[in-house]
Amino acid sequence: MATQFKDSVPLNSSNAAAQPEKPQGSKASPLSLWIGGIAFTFVVALLGYGLSRVPGFDRVGPLACAILIAVAYRQFWGYPEALRSGIQFSAKRLLRLAIILYGLKLNIDVVLHQGLGLLVYDVGVIVFAIALTMLLAKWLKAEPSLSLMLGVGTGVCGAAAIAAVSPIIQAKDEDTAIGVGIIALVGTVFAVGYTILRPFLPISALDYGMWSGISLHEIAHVALAAAPAGQDGLAIGLLAKLGRVLLLVPLCFILMFWMKRTGKIQSGTKIEFPWFLIGFLVMSLFGSYVLGKQIPVSEAFNTGVANVTTFVLTMAMVGLGLNVNLRALRTKAARPLIAMSITSVLLSILSYILI
Repeated sequence: MATQFKDSVPLNSSNAAAQPEKPQGSKASPLSLWIGGIAFTFVVALLGYGLSRVPGFDRVGPLACAILIAVAYRQFWGYPEALRSGIQFSAKRLLRLAIILYGLKLNIDVVLHQGLGLLVYDVGVIVFAIALTMLLAKWLKAEPSLSLMLGVGTGVCGAAAIAAVSPIIQAKDEDTAIGVGIIALVGTVFAVGYTILRPFLPISALDYGMWSGISLHEIAHVALAAAPAGQDGLAIGLLAKLGRVLLLVPLCFILMFWMKRTGKIQSGTKIEFPWFLIGFLVMSLFGSYVLGKQIPVSEAFNTGVANVTTFVLTMAMVGLGLNVNLRALRTKAARPLIAMSITSVLLSILSYILI
């Protein structure tokens, strides 16, 4: 023991002498860690895209696949604390950027000139989805914040709607990620189910497309389900869906008013004004009246912008997915999932009857 002690003294002494130089040479700067965190979400997003190419997972999409990878990483290796600043940047700032870019998908001119009649259906869908989901959640004693996000995602436009309302209702990042994962999974199941039912339904291609557009969760789900109805059915389906996307903006302001009026926020806490919605509207107007009209662009450009938007949103989902604790998921997500699934089934049935 004495010999070991003597051997350890010079070792410790040399370490002490070298101590002042060690942090300077090996400790990463905050900037490099911030960049590393963003790069981490970038790499996982790429992996999500790769996984979404695998048969079976291709039906789920890159967002859900990236969240799945992020959640698995958290359970096996924990949260990468050193990279937290960059990861949170992706989860917060890139999320808002994705919502702004998402505005380019909304052609306001088309909705206002051709889809005003569909807006009546769209308003009814949103009110029905949110109200019924919240009623079922109350009956099932489900988590209110997560249930509200799922109701909004079901009624409006899936993951983008959940991402837009989450900061307004002050939802936890974990709940936002869970909500996005659930909406992607359930929406995919319904979209595939629609394509299976299509040959057996006694309705026209246009009616089938409209049914898909007013009842399915994401734009991608509508595109997947309505494609078998041909170009006209797909066009009317996407038009109906775009009307629901347009209603996201007034819905967010209604939620802000409701949060303040009902005292759902803690005393002294202010709701951050959703400036990204202004950006969303600006980009929608730009895409509707400038891009393609005043500034000619190719179809490849539009496709590229859509791909960049989806990828940025996927990076944000990685940041949110790293906050998910599977132990809490089992107790927190089951009841909201049941409420949302029942709502989705009833919404499909009622909207089919109405068309």
